[in-house]
Amino acid sequence: MKYIIGAYATAPSTEQWQQELETQYYQQLKSLNKISGIEHPFVGRLHPYDDEWFLKSIDKNWQFIFTSIPGVMSSLAKNPHFGIASTKEEGRLSALSFYQLAQQAILELNNYLDRQAVSFIKIHTSPKISPATHSSIEALQASLETMQSWDWDGAKLVIEHCDAHIAGQEAEKGFMLLEDEITAIKHVNSKLNSDIGISINWGRSAIETRSSAGPLQHIKQAYNSGLLKGIIFSGASGLEGPYGQWKDTHMPPAQAFNIPSFAQGSCLTLEQIELSLQQCHYNQLDFIGGKISISPNKASVTERVSYIKSLITLLDKVVI
Repeated sequence: MKYIIGAYATAPSTEQWQQELETQYYQQLKSLNKISGIEHPFVGRLHPYDDEWFLKSIDKNWQFIFTSIPGVMSSLAKNPHFGIASTKEEGRLSALSFYQLAQQAILELNNYLDRQAVSFIKIHTSPKISPATHSSIEALQASLETMQSWDWDGAKLVIEHCDAHIAGQEAEKGFMLLEDEITAIKHVNSKLNSDIGISINWGRSAIETRSSAGPLQHIKQAYNSGLLKGIIFSGASGLEGPYGQWKDTHMPPAQAFNIPSFAQGSCLTLEQIELSLQQCHYNQLDFIGGKISISPNKASVTERVSYIKSLITLLDKVVI
């Protein structure tokens, strides 16, 4: 099997643009035959720094999955009501305008490659729930109906579940509960005969539940609902350390099979990867992959790619 990799999280230019290093990084990524494509961050334009460079640097045969989370988090920093699930109409409409820009970026990439290269766009059920900011299933349904009416040129909508708001627990994202996302999607799919789905990020589900059991529960719940489209393996830890305690820092997996690049204390073990994929018929999913970061973020291009290769090695031990 080949995998979708959230390469932007491991890239040299996570904090500032370094074109030469980024070019070297993409050249090495393109040499990995186990990568079917990349999860690409959308922040309001096709590429965070240089659209033209991006188009020239990608593998023309890659599959692309856009993720809106970088742009969503940036927007939330300016407007805490921003989100497709927001009960504040101004915040909901602002999020819809953001996703219209994503639609245009997808069309731009597809036009450049002369094919429907973007298979999914991951959308997120912000805002972060707090005493002052609220979300609702009804608001999310209204947004999904609007978004489903747009021409995505082959890209399907998929809600990537992030850690939900849990009373008394500090949240990283604090978005909607998985069961509420499922309820909204089922309503819209039934009404419009659409195929909106769910994607599970292993680390974010572990962060929500403070446990390795969380991803298993969420994968099974989404799969049994008939909505699970994909799984992205990204680690987390309950221990204090470079990646933080239950922080959404895309922690690498724990060591197994003598992989050269790993993180001590990561809950994302080979056993947990195997257990996760046992919760569903994973060969029926549209994508499986991984997204990891390096902390502290100091590494050569070759070392960065080694983390990706190490995760792929573990996936290959489980995936038939």
